[in-house]
Amino acid sequence: MKIAVDAMGGDQAPEEIVKGSVLAAREHRVEIALVGPVEILEQELAKHDRANASLEIVAADEYLIEGEHPAFALRTKRNASVVVATRLVKGGRADAVVSAGPTGGVVAAALQILGSVEEIARPVVGGPFLGFAPNTVMMDLGGNVDCRPDQLLDFAIVGTVYARKLLNIENPTVGLLSIGAEEGKGNEQNRESYPIFQKCGLNFIGNVEGNDIVSGRANVIICDGFVGNILVKFCEALGKTICGWLENKLNGKLPEGEIKEMSDSLLMATNAADALGGGPLWAVDGVAVVAHSRSKSTEIARAIAQAKLAVELDLVGTLKSELAAARKKLQ
Repeated sequence: MKIAVDAMGGDQAPEEIVKGSVLAAREHRVEIALVGPVEILEQELAKHDRANASLEIVAADEYLIEGEHPAFALRTKRNASVVVATRLVKGGRADAVVSAGPTGGVVAAALQILGSVEEIARPVVGGPFLGFAPNTVMMDLGGNVDCRPDQLLDFAIVGTVYARKLLNIENPTVGLLSIGAEEGKGNEQNRESYPIFQKCGLNFIGNVEGNDIVSGRANVIICDGFVGNILVKFCEALGKTICGWLENKLNGKLPEGEIKEMSDSLLMATNAADALGGGPLWAVDGVAVVAHSRSKSTEIARAIAQAKLAVELDLVGTLKSELAAARKKLQ
């Protein structure tokens, strides 16, 4: 299996991207196509032992920069590294693409080149985000701010496929995030979505509230990206703040190693996304994994492992089947 990696995408590019790619090639037994300026990538690869690691360089002299408007950047940089990497997938020269570049640019390149899965209007970003609830995924985490009820249903189908295939949950429970458990609670978006969810054939358990997230009552929690992004960033910031507070309070009272171990465990419990390195961009007709922009080598290696798993499990094919089944029940 070959994974195309945007070597120039991310805050730590190209150093950490190349380092993580070498690590993934060796540990996960995948071939890597590093995409970016040849001279720069050759210099980076020279720093690493490439024994038992299959890597090649594919030339791309341009790359996207954080802050650029995605559509404008793709029009003016037709051979940007993420574009060339995605074309490798479209042309059958790679099985998946991984990028830690600007999310808007990665999404735009994937949709423009690979196209979207039929009947899904928007790409979806989501997955596990809280280590305290390892069997819970949330859709959407920031890709879609304003959503119609039918789009929330798409998110629920995507989340169900994620939980079933990646978390091995046979019949995942689905809940709408709201301000009350009763059917009539919530904003207009939630009230209109509720009856559609009841008829779709998913294992819908009704509304779930904020205090249900950690309990694991629902395996798939659905909300728009506005709410989801605020929630995931609040959890990340809260974990880091508590870690700092804990280290200060325990300083001098426990061995430094024990304090760090506790702090690291707490950080992983509140920042589950870091443990995965990234996740598939759902609704794209091909495997494209979006890694976090701040990713270092270990996170890049994990993102590549996610891409490999997505290909092996045929997530795109499974999603198409689930969509067809849900649409049939709603007819």
